[in-house]
Amino acid sequence: MSRDYYSVLGISKGATESEIKKAYKTLARKYHPDLNPNDKVAEEKFKEISEAYSVLGDKEKKKMYDQMGPDAFGKYSQGGYSSQQGPFSNKGGGSIFDDLGFDFGFGDIFSNIYNKKSGNKNYSAQDEPAKGQDIQYTVEISFLDALKGFTTTISYDRLVHCRNCGGTGYDRQSKSVTCPDCKGTGKLSIGPGFLHIPQQCSRCGGTGRIHTSKCSNCKGRQFITSKEKISVKIPPGVDNGSKIRVEKKGNAGKNGGPYGDLYIITRVPSHPFFERKGNNIYTEVPITVKEAVLGAKIEIPTVDGMTMLRVPPYTSSGQVLRLRSKGVPDQKGVLRGDHFVKIKIVVPDSVDIDSQELIKEFEKRNPYNPRKEILKYA
Repeated sequence: MSRDYYSVLGISKGATESEIKKAYKTLARKYHPDLNPNDKVAEEKFKEISEAYSVLGDKEKKKMYDQMGPDAFGKYSQGGYSSQQGPFSNKGGGSIFDDLGFDFGFGDIFSNIYNKKSGNKNYSAQDEPAKGQDIQYTVEISFLDALKGFTTTISYDRLVHCRNCGGTGYDRQSKSVTCPDCKGTGKLSIGPGFLHIPQQCSRCGGTGRIHTSKCSNCKGRQFITSKEKISVKIPPGVDNGSKIRVEKKGNAGKNGGPYGDLYIITRVPSHPFFERKGNNIYTEVPITVKEAVLGAKIEIPTVDGMTMLRVPPYTSSGQVLRLRSKGVPDQKGVLRGDHFVKIKIVVPDSVDIDSQELIKEFEKRNPYNPRKEILKYA
């Protein structure tokens, strides 16, 4: 390799020993093949950063590299080193981590893979029970049903554990034999001999054993598709995009893991009269000139049905009146919003001659210029 080793580790040439070590640990955690199975790009990157650290992490090699650059290790970079020489040599026959002589904390990373605490060296993270995936199901409901709540029945497909094999994926009568690929170790070595990089065996999933026959019902997948039909309670006050969680009604988990959850997503269309903002309802109600001047009690629609609204005398167009606790209930059923009514004064399309004379007489008796305040802006 002729690349700048400092650049490979993402550090400056003046980096300290601890900075070099920290940079390598970070990159090694990210690109190690056990954490990136079947990823050739990550594998090559891991080789690259390991080579860089084997030089910069060694005081003598680093000194030589700083003086001569990549040419100081040209023999290795041309592939001339074997597993017994060069920056990756390991005379003890162990892995590259033993040769480097540091404890990088990889035990924590791979404890799930090798299960050191339990003493099972063939254990794999793939064997751990994992929670199943959640499912989302969209339900379209009317504006008023969303406010009041109701119960509905839905049908959907989900994955459930195969009853034939108990979710194991293999025939209950089949025998367990040693994996021929890894010879029961659960691990394989990849890459050139000088690297000795352990990788989980893909055939047995790191268990070291395989079964002679798969389940005839699920074909080894552990799951089968089930058509579900359940009753779901939609609480009062849901809005467009609300989520209702139904526990353990999602897909089955791997290796006998718990079921995921079902999330009901509500889709609520707008209403031609009621406008919802949070837990409040807004409407616009027309009234006559007489009702605006003298006041009145008028009947208007609310989400609970018709109700009486008191319009006080001398109400102007655009004035907002409030009906307390006539809005949307919260989903906890504790509080409820209000209903705000915006008043709009409307006039008839036409009036007769006598009515026109009465209006003129009204103006004469009650002189008033509603535009007086805006004249100062002229």
